[in-house]
Amino acid sequence: MAHSHFTHTWVSWVIKNPRWTLLLLTVLTLAAAAGLPRFKLDASADSLTLEADKDLDYFRQVSKQFNSGDFLVVTYTPKQDLFSTGALDHLGKLQAELAAIEGVETVNSILNVPLLYSPKQNLREIAKQPRTLLSQGQDQTPTDKTLAKQEFLSSPIYRELILSPDGQTTALQLNLTVDKTLIDLVSQRDALITKRNQQGLSAVEEQQLAKVAAEYLQLRTAADARSHARVAKVREVVGRYKTDAQIFVGGLTMITADMVDYIRSDLMIFGTASFLFMVLILAVLFRNLRYVLIPIVSCVMSIVIMLGFLAWIDWRLTVISSNFVALLMIISLTVTIHLVMRYREYVASHPNWSREQLIMATLSFMAMPSWNNTLTTVVAFASFVTSGIRPLIDFGWMMSIGLMVALVLSFVTLPAFLMLLPKDQAQPAVHPLTKTRRSISAWCGVLVEKFGPGIFWGGLFLGVISFWGIAKLEVENRFIDYFHADTEIHQGLALIDNKLGGTTSLDIIITPKPPGNDMADEADPFSDPAKEADPFSNADEDAFADGDPLSENDAKTSVWMTVGGMEYVQKIHDYLESLPEVGKVQSLATLYKVGKDINGSLNNFELALMEKSLPEPVSRVLFNPFLDKTTDQTRITLRVKDSYPGLKRAELIERIRNHINTLDGMDVQEVRYSGLLVLYNNMLQSLYSSQIATLGWSFVVIFIMFLVLLRSFLLSVVATVPTAISAAVMLGGMGFFGVPLDMMTITIASITVGIGVDNTIHYLHRFEEELQLDGDYLATMHRCHASIGHAIYHTNNIIVFGFSIMVLSSFIPTIYFGALTGVAMMVALAGTMFFLPQFILLIKPFKVFKPVA
Repeated sequence: MAHSHFTHTWVSWVIKNPRWTLLLLTVLTLAAAAGLPRFKLDASADSLTLEADKDLDYFRQVSKQFNSGDFLVVTYTPKQDLFSTGALDHLGKLQAELAAIEGVETVNSILNVPLLYSPKQNLREIAKQPRTLLSQGQDQTPTDKTLAKQEFLSSPIYRELILSPDGQTTALQLNLTVDKTLIDLVSQRDALITKRNQQGLSAVEEQQLAKVAAEYLQLRTAADARSHARVAKVREVVGRYKTDAQIFVGGLTMITADMVDYIRSDLMIFGTASFLFMVLILAVLFRNLRYVLIPIVSCVMSIVIMLGFLAWIDWRLTVISSNFVALLMIISLTVTIHLVMRYREYVASHPNWSREQLIMATLSFMAMPSWNNTLTTVVAFASFVTSGIRPLIDFGWMMSIGLMVALVLSFVTLPAFLMLLPKDQAQPAVHPLTKTRRSISAWCGVLVEKFGPGIFWGGLFLGVISFWGIAKLEVENRFIDYFHADTEIHQGLALIDNKLGGTTSLDIIITPKPPGNDMADEADPFSDPAKEADPFSNADEDAFADGDPLSENDAKTSVWMTVGGMEYVQKIHDYLESLPEVGKVQSLATLYKVGKDINGSLNNFELALMEKSLPEPVSRVLFNPFLDKTTDQTRITLRVKDSYPGLKRAELIERIRNHINTLDGMDVQEVRYSGLLVLYNNMLQSLYSSQIATLGWSFVVIFIMFLVLLRSFLLSVVATVPTAISAAVMLGGMGFFGVPLDMMTITIASITVGIGVDNTIHYLHRFEEELQLDGDYLATMHRCHASIGHAIYHTNNIIVFGFSIMVLSSFIPTIYFGALTGVAMMVALAGTMFFLPQFILLIKPFKVFKPVA
């Protein structure tokens, strides 16, 4: 009663002041629209990872520790022979331009990496002056290109990294600058957030957190903009060289940049196309301009106000929450269309009522079901807040707020506009069952009457068997599958994966036990140096680059620069190379293999001497990326082939972990795994558990809400079961047909729940009212199918056809979202039109309060 009184009060104010109401809404919409230029999309690493993921913190630490930032790969396939003078000159100019781009720290290519086998040199020669493809040796002879090509193809350093097996495609690796300031800031922010969650913060610490968070967001925004501009600049540069070569650009930085571009494009193109298509359907359905414009205006206001709000508070859309705009359009149109249809029914059945009476009756009748719909749908989407996945959390909050905005605007714009427009001309009221031509929704009622038991048991069977499909759901997917096969990004990623070492990085960081533990004699590089063979006959230590004699303290810098340490790393290195999903593997084992190949054999003293003597260009390739002298940690890095058929990231990581755990030969304190593969896998593996947990939580809360709202356990069961079956059928169908759960498709089940609950409440509310006319359940079912069923049918069809346009997108996740949203609407509609009415006829949960004539 209090709720009804509140609705009557503010609706009365809107009816009396329609111009002021619309003026206030216009001002609010324009104020929100002013913030739209500030609107941002976010596809950074933060938007693709778990909330408070410790692996993300460790990833940042490793990046800073080993100065190993992200990288871009530019593949180069000239029309002439790659090693011809013309092609190398062309490649050199391209490399110079790429190296000059802001944020590119170094560029590695066949032109500048050190050569150790062209011809093979001893360690003394390497230490004095390493050779490159374009440089001359100490004897002033030019590098033999045939030998260099063979080295690129077979050397353990460059094999499967810098030159394709056919010798015609090479890769330029653009190593990007590590932003250590940004890493320090986010570490401070996360530490304060963790402390706040566990212990609480003082007032000073709260201020510090706000300051650090704001500074980090500002710097990250600038960094994202630079990253996007860098990718665009790289493409601009390579575009000038494509007349003489086939060139592709790859790398995770490029993927995130392209994802933002695709999402932005789809929001504009397909969002607009879907919107216009829905306008067309409304025009065909209502054949009245006012009932096209009113839902559209309400929808536009909802979207603009919400997007403006997000822009003003700098709340960014991610790959997942970008669906928020389309879904808000669905909800807004759904609410307003139901209001319009109910209003027109009153106009037809009560032609003598005034506009005020018609409007008040419509909104009073629709207030309770619309409010209940919104609350239960909010529960469905708010469940994502508990997921632990940052983009899902944002999506849940955005949808919850947007749903409330859409509800309020629908109940304000409709009465305000109707009060300013002439009253509708009443159409003759025809009882649904006396029509000579039944609507499709009415025919659905006929099917329920004829085949009700079969429909009911068939629905239950589908719900049960769907759990088999749910068990088959997978969360594995590949970046390359986000893009059509004929797109440049897909072709570039495939080329890098198949010929140039793989795409996604995985780092293995091994920490030895601290000194004092028992170690084999071979682990001591100075166990008996007098008996060690001289690694360099006829050569003195002062022949090396630094000219300083090797001291014992220098040589003891790392246990990894020993035979025992090297052989332990080599076991892991060789195992990783044997895995079919893995492309290029790099570690200290590469240095060990090269050293043994050049020197014949290596002992502890020789390894220590090599560490001391390597020139900077060689150390930069073989030593520095794989050993941190401060912590004595070694790093093994590998690249996984993202396009590998049937790639299962979690299973791959576990396989590697189990193998390393069985190795002996070194006293290891800790082995940790890092890299983008780990971060993305963490998020993917959380999707399944989050889907089940959030759906389970939302159904429990929805059922409790139904108990409170309907005050009937039996009726609450009737209201919940059809939607639960619809959601199970959607997830089970995805499992049966091999559609993986990913950042986009995880929202489909919640859409099914949201729309299914919306349909259910509208149908139950109308059924209870119609039942009081004669107490006849079957006749009531037919009347509901011809009235509210008609509205539900057309509302769902508008959404289905509107979203079907998205299958024309170039971004595969958008195609999945559009297609699956359409299927979800049809599944929810089937549940409402067939299973729900038969369930009602079977259970008979309503009481008849009016005497039956």
